[in-house]
Amino acid sequence: MGMTRTQVGATHRRAVSAGAARGRVASRATGRRATHTARAAAPARGGRAVGRASRQASSRTVVVVRGRGRHGRGARVVTVSRRARYSERFYASSFADVDNLTQGDVTAGEDPIVRAAAIEALGNMNGTALAIDPATGRILAMVNQKLALSHGAEPCSTIKLTVALAALQEGIVTKDTPVALGGGYRLTLTEALAHSNNLYFETLGRALGFERVKHYANQLGLGELAGYNIQGEQLGTYPDQELPRALGGVGRMCSFGESVSMTPLQLGAIVTAIANGGTLYYLQHPQTAGELVSFEPRVKRTLDIGKLIPEMKVGMQAATQYGTARSLRANFNEFPVMGKTGTCSNNGTRFGWFGSYADTPNGRIVTVIFLEGGRPTFGPKAAELTGQFYRALYDKSYFTPKNGTPAVAGTLASK
Repeated sequence: MGMTRTQVGATHRRAVSAGAARGRVASRATGRRATHTARAAAPARGGRAVGRASRQASSRTVVVVRGRGRHGRGARVVTVSRRARYSERFYASSFADVDNLTQGDVTAGEDPIVRAAAIEALGNMNGTALAIDPATGRILAMVNQKLALSHGAEPCSTIKLTVALAALQEGIVTKDTPVALGGGYRLTLTEALAHSNNLYFETLGRALGFERVKHYANQLGLGELAGYNIQGEQLGTYPDQELPRALGGVGRMCSFGESVSMTPLQLGAIVTAIANGGTLYYLQHPQTAGELVSFEPRVKRTLDIGKLIPEMKVGMQAATQYGTARSLRANFNEFPVMGKTGTCSNNGTRFGWFGSYADTPNGRIVTVIFLEGGRPTFGPKAAELTGQFYRALYDKSYFTPKNGTPAVAGTLASK
């Protein structure tokens, strides 16, 4: 019997508190164990990963083949060993000279404490670190501005934030709605965000359809500049047409952002809107002390997502507690952190994303760390570095309210 269709599935590793299984999956693109955890990996076609190599597979790859079997009529399963999978070659380096990373950065209007913490956390990893006050849209620090302002990269699994908000807004799911994924598997939004489950978000994407997916992505700022008169900022793009079905269609666009280009500033603006309850600010990066004194927030649009934030927050916090971003807790566990990881690769370069915000006694702060390079580059690594960033600020008493007075929720008191 010839193989006409394959689908990569994940094996269970251990039970989680909800009684569901949680598995650690190894990257299909790299042939090694990945840090991301998921119930199931995204489908592949013809035994090869479709599009860019961001699919994940378990150490024991389950392949669904046409026939008969317990996975449904016309299907049976076979097992492919890890050795049988191909390995992707990476040509980019994950490391860089620290002086080269910061060369040319304009810093006169930045918060020196935040910038120092971001530089310390990023270390010699090839990437960029961004910190934002979600109450104003002011960029507190932007390390490696050349990369932060570049044309962007595939958003990987961070695109799931926009898809989750769209599905919640359209009433397709709540945070506790079980979604059937086949083979008896069911996941809620909270679990899917925590474990970055591709199949879950492919399912949501198909339920929403391309037009609604695109509408909400555009409302959240994808496809337009995130900054206000930030010199050198380039545009991340969102396609006007659905990805061809042969390449996975809207499902692939919703599981890891296939065909989408996103900049660190765009992700920062999205997380800022989630952190502050729905205000999408133009991000501003004061260039001088004078610009900092005269700074005024600029609202791009107000989004009707305030009632959805509690639904999102649970899954984003679960990611840092026991999901794909749990590496953050190795360095920082003092205050709640909500975030989303992303890992994928393209043409020999691997991308690692982590966008987050922290609830502190001194208000909230948004961070984005974006890495690019080879095998050491992936989303959980960006989460680990974010933990180091928060730790550095904590050790400098940055989160301690001035004069013992807590800041207004969502407002980072001026330092």
